Amino acid sequence: MTKLSQLFASGGLLLSAIGSVVVVVADVYTPTHEAGRCAIRSHCGSKSFFGSQLPCLDNGLAQEPDAKLRKQLTDLCGPKWNEGPVCCDSEQVDALKSNLQTANQIISSCPACKDNFFNMFCTFTCSPDQSLFINVTKTMEKAGKTLVTELDQLVSKDYGTGFYNSCKDVKFGPTNSRAMDLMGGGAKNYTQLLKFLGQERLGGSPFQINFPVEYPEHDMKPLPMTPKSCGDEDPNFRCACIDCPAICPELPDVEEAGSCRVGPVPCLSFASLLTYLVLLFLAAAAVVGQVAWRKHAKRRRERLSLLAGPADSEDDDEGDLTQNPAMFDRPQKTYIINTWCDTAFSKLGHFAARFPAITIGISVIMVLVLSAGLFHFEIEKDPARLWVSPTSDAAQEKAFFDSQFGAFYRAEKVFLVNDTNPEAPGPVLSYDTLLWWMGVEKSVKQLKGNKFFSNFQDLCLKPTGSACVVQSVAAYFQDDPDMVSRDTWKTKLRSCAQSPVECRPEYGQPLEPNMILGGYPDDDSDDPAEARAMTVTWVLNNHPEGSGEAHRAMDWEETLKNRLLVVQEEAKERGLRLSFSTEISLEQELNKSTNTDAKIIVISYIIMFLYASISLGSQTLSLRDLVNNPYIALVQSKFTLGIAGIFIVLMSITASIGLFSWVGLKATLIIVDVIPFIVLAVGVDNIFLIVHEFERLNISDPDAMVEKRASKALGRMGPSILFSAITETASFALGALVGMPAVRNFAIYAAGAVFINAILQVTMFISVLTLNQIRAEDARADCFPCVQVKSARVHLSNNNAIPGARHYETPADGLLQRFISKSYAPRLLGKKTKAVVMTIFLGLFAVGIALLPEVELGLDQRVAIPDDSYLIPYFNDLYEYMEAGPPVYFVARGLNATQRSQQQKMCARYTTCQQLSLTNILEQERKRADVSYISTPTASWIDDFFQWLNPDNEACCVDRRKPCFANRDPAWNITLAGMPEGEEFVGYLKRFLNAPTDEDCPLGGQASYGSSVVIDSERSTVPASHFRTSHRPLRSQDDFIKAYASARRIATDISANTGLSVFPYSIFYVFFDQYASIVGLTTALLGSALAMVFIVSTVLLGSILTATVVTFTVAMAIIDIIGAMAVMGVSLNAVSLVNLIICVGIAVEFCAHIARAFMLPSRVIMERAKNNFRGRDARAWTALANVGGSVFSGITVTKILGVTVLAFTRSKIFEIYYFRVWVALVLFAATHALVFLPVALSLFGGEGYIDPESDNSLAENLANRTYRDLVGGDDSDSD
Repeated sequence: MTKLSQLFASGGLLLSAIGSVVVVVADVYTPTHEAGRCAIRSHCGSKSFFGSQLPCLDNGLAQEPDAKLRKQLTDLCGPKWNEGPVCCDSEQVDALKSNLQTANQIISSCPACKDNFFNMFCTFTCSPDQSLFINVTKTMEKAGKTLVTELDQLVSKDYGTGFYNSCKDVKFGPTNSRAMDLMGGGAKNYTQLLKFLGQERLGGSPFQINFPVEYPEHDMKPLPMTPKSCGDEDPNFRCACIDCPAICPELPDVEEAGSCRVGPVPCLSFASLLTYLVLLFLAAAAVVGQVAWRKHAKRRRERLSLLAGPADSEDDDEGDLTQNPAMFDRPQKTYIINTWCDTAFSKLGHFAARFPAITIGISVIMVLVLSAGLFHFEIEKDPARLWVSPTSDAAQEKAFFDSQFGAFYRAEKVFLVNDTNPEAPGPVLSYDTLLWWMGVEKSVKQLKGNKFFSNFQDLCLKPTGSACVVQSVAAYFQDDPDMVSRDTWKTKLRSCAQSPVECRPEYGQPLEPNMILGGYPDDDSDDPAEARAMTVTWVLNNHPEGSGEAHRAMDWEETLKNRLLVVQEEAKERGLRLSFSTEISLEQELNKSTNTDAKIIVISYIIMFLYASISLGSQTLSLRDLVNNPYIALVQSKFTLGIAGIFIVLMSITASIGLFSWVGLKATLIIVDVIPFIVLAVGVDNIFLIVHEFERLNISDPDAMVEKRASKALGRMGPSILFSAITETASFALGALVGMPAVRNFAIYAAGAVFINAILQVTMFISVLTLNQIRAEDARADCFPCVQVKSARVHLSNNNAIPGARHYETPADGLLQRFISKSYAPRLLGKKTKAVVMTIFLGLFAVGIALLPEVELGLDQRVAIPDDSYLIPYFNDLYEYMEAGPPVYFVARGLNATQRSQQQKMCARYTTCQQLSLTNILEQERKRADVSYISTPTASWIDDFFQWLNPDNEACCVDRRKPCFANRDPAWNITLAGMPEGEEFVGYLKRFLNAPTDEDCPLGGQASYGSSVVIDSERSTVPASHFRTSHRPLRSQDDFIKAYASARRIATDISANTGLSVFPYSIFYVFFDQYASIVGLTTALLGSALAMVFIVSTVLLGSILTATVVTFTVAMAIIDIIGAMAVMGVSLNAVSLVNLIICVGIAVEFCAHIARAFMLPSRVIMERAKNNFRGRDARAWTALANVGGSVFSGITVTKILGVTVLAFTRSKIFEIYYFRVWVALVLFAATHALVFLPVALSLFGGEGYIDPESDNSLAENLANRTYRDLVGGDDSDSD
């Protein structure tokens, strides 16, 4: 940019304005102001040896130029200089032409801006009427000559404004910036532009030029010049859309997802709540109408005396228990599939009980064979392979980008923040801090890897050949502490921030302040000296994974990490805070294993073992028996069963992991930590159900062989276990459809573990249960079966306890069972209670639906890493202080850019470019950054390539010391006519991409586009290239998701308008691709899971109505869980999606046993139903009385215990996505299964079937007496 500044020296630059200041002229250096008279002319020398030439003071008459000078003027400034005198000489015009070259390369894409720019400079330098608008105010004498050092120039407001407006939107592609940032210091109006250009400074104007608005010299006035508009009617001056918003076509409005609202409420939420309220109103109206009709009918009957006796009370259903009437409505049909299942499980149970050693041996051998796969066990640690589906569009596009353009660079980033005093945070920069930080950067550059001994210079990105890319505020001071002055460092900083082009780092790219500073105290303030945070980025080349270069970079990054940990402490001593991330940091922190989580797993298993042992033992061990003879506890305890149950869970886990390790499916740390909880919660449930049913058979049929009792227990509970096992396994397996490997593999491992666990429970556990019962009946000690407890045997024999007991002498059911059958179930099934239950649960369902739009998407990196990770503050600072967004590349592939038709689909700066070309659309999207998330101009290689060929840019494309296209026919022009195609295009393009980017030719493509274009030399084609821009600052997961979605939309629009194959790429896209389809995928998978629940329920229960009720109940629970996610701040992502699928399976487990007990009611228990419980009500009561206690103690409580332990995890991802979701699961699944489902079944359930085990045998008849406690004596049987 030095040459641009030197325009002043040639007298050829329009310069500076100082606002509306009235200037008083002191000394008269330009005494005469009249037409045809000059004010300055020729060159008279410089202030110093290295200074630029200054013009001579000359108030003489303008002179006619010779032919040579006339030709120079017309070639440079246009045909209007074909006649008339001038106030310049050949030397000035030569200097003007040389210095205009740089400006021409920046703004030549916009003819109007270029014409205004050149017109200003040419008029300033050579106008014959100089004295009318120029007044010299200061001079100096040197070598007998008078040199001009300051002057005033008058420019009309109309021209100044028009000049600025024609140039303010011009883009300079190589730097992704506005031309105004380079030529005008980021000016916001024409006065700022002129002030920047005219200010006397090193590297700027060699003399001061002021532009007063008002002037006391009446003979002076601005020349009446008319500026060209960027949208000028003359096509020769009209600029392209990318540089002139006024002529751009309007893009269609973008309708955001979820934009349908009724006021502030999403349409779905409004519709859900409105529907519920309408239904509630209709139901209330129906109730009121029914009550009114009943009263009317009663009065009518009384008047007509047609009927006698009181009307039935609405509360008759809450009367007392009777034994017989309900049996009139008992099922009369059998269900063949249930009979088959019952028979199959009975035979399986009999085999396992008859041959326990064989069964246990086969189970152990099979588990050992499967577990041998653990020798092939591998854990995947690469975040990209863990969290990105290899078949996703983003992953495939990343692979294409890396293969064609090279892997995205490695970034090592630091934030230095002054917020250690929250009450008074201050500026991060100070004189001492700058010097200290420069020392830190120097030490970083000297670091060497511990293994390969590579240093930063060996590894860094060098776009211009030798200088490394380091984005730091130190670059504003040339990385030199001697350039930092205690008194002037703030001035220097502000100057560089205002005009980064004047303070470029060694690698040549201007460093915008928003890339290195942030956290300004006031949103309206952008004073860099007041910024509370600064960020520094060291950029390294990236290479294919596993390559030697990649290992060397990782080795150096490890050394850098250790150095920055030390710098953190140094920053603390200075009252500052430093956070950082290296390229290897995220993977390392994600793969940290914490001993705390391992301890939690062990603790959960111990708690579950103790609960299972105590709870199972309480079935046969009463407090009275324990008080009478404590020795009975040694026999009746169930610690062996508890150990066996836990051991089976562990066997299923190792078998599943081993099985899938055999086939090469890699595990993840989530699998290691989470699957034990899932299998434990699911596995222990079935153990409780089997043991509870077995103990009932011990009561009802103690004289039968143990094998028969075990067979019968499994026959009754097997179909329920099959029901829940199929739905759970299938639900978990549906998670395999999620493309994210970490989640997919987790789902597969979990499905395998649950399935294997179910098999072991109906085989191996039955064998263990049989052996345990044989031990107990022989009065042998639990855990020590070789020891016989004689005292307990005497007590058991004398008191007729379980071993050898008679039915009428057995102990009553437990407190929980009696509470459910005598209190809870009768009240729940009352008419008024049913109405309340339906109202409440349907209301929860409506609220859950209303909350669906409030569930956010995303998986914050801070959740996936340990709470004490050094990356947590880094991500916080990234969201808080980063003022620049990540780069985004729009890649065009599968085209031949050497063809004119394809070029016109990509370019933007030429008249024949398509109006909605790739670059034009990107520019239009940039103007609505709030929707597009695109904030910077597009770096278009093809536009800059054609500009590089422009012969006016004499220092760019040169052949034999002449511009390449100097004598081309047709000449270079903005219509693209005569531009190269085919092999010629490829030849020039190669030269362009190798041309250095320097002050002589900033359009050179080496630094800006060296890796942006793929050339197929054999076929002379350009099959792929990318166009670079940037997102706006992204400060949340929602921003990242929307930015990715927007980039996808833009690429689709480009493809639709141009026919090109275009996709967007940014480094973070692969991690956010899942959110493009996560909502649809969630709907499809949950819908598939519910459809599967319906099918399995229909087949195994034999009733479409009951299957519908069960499926709807599960759906309600899932919707409520999703609503709870919105309230608890759990976002939707692949992890929570699999959790929701798991929730379907576990919710079915809550419901399956009650639904089957409803369809196949126990005859014995059904006879105890209340006298007015008929039909479905009686069967609903029977289901609760039969399995309600088991569902609560064996399913609900076990899951509560397992989930509660997770509350103490230190892993945030477990706490949010597992603990919170599973708490909601237990709450909603349990309440829906134990409260809503019985009510719904009593209202809408299907016809039941005969229980195959209820055969009116002597044992069943005698078992009636076992349940006499349900009715509590004769008094309770009567009204």
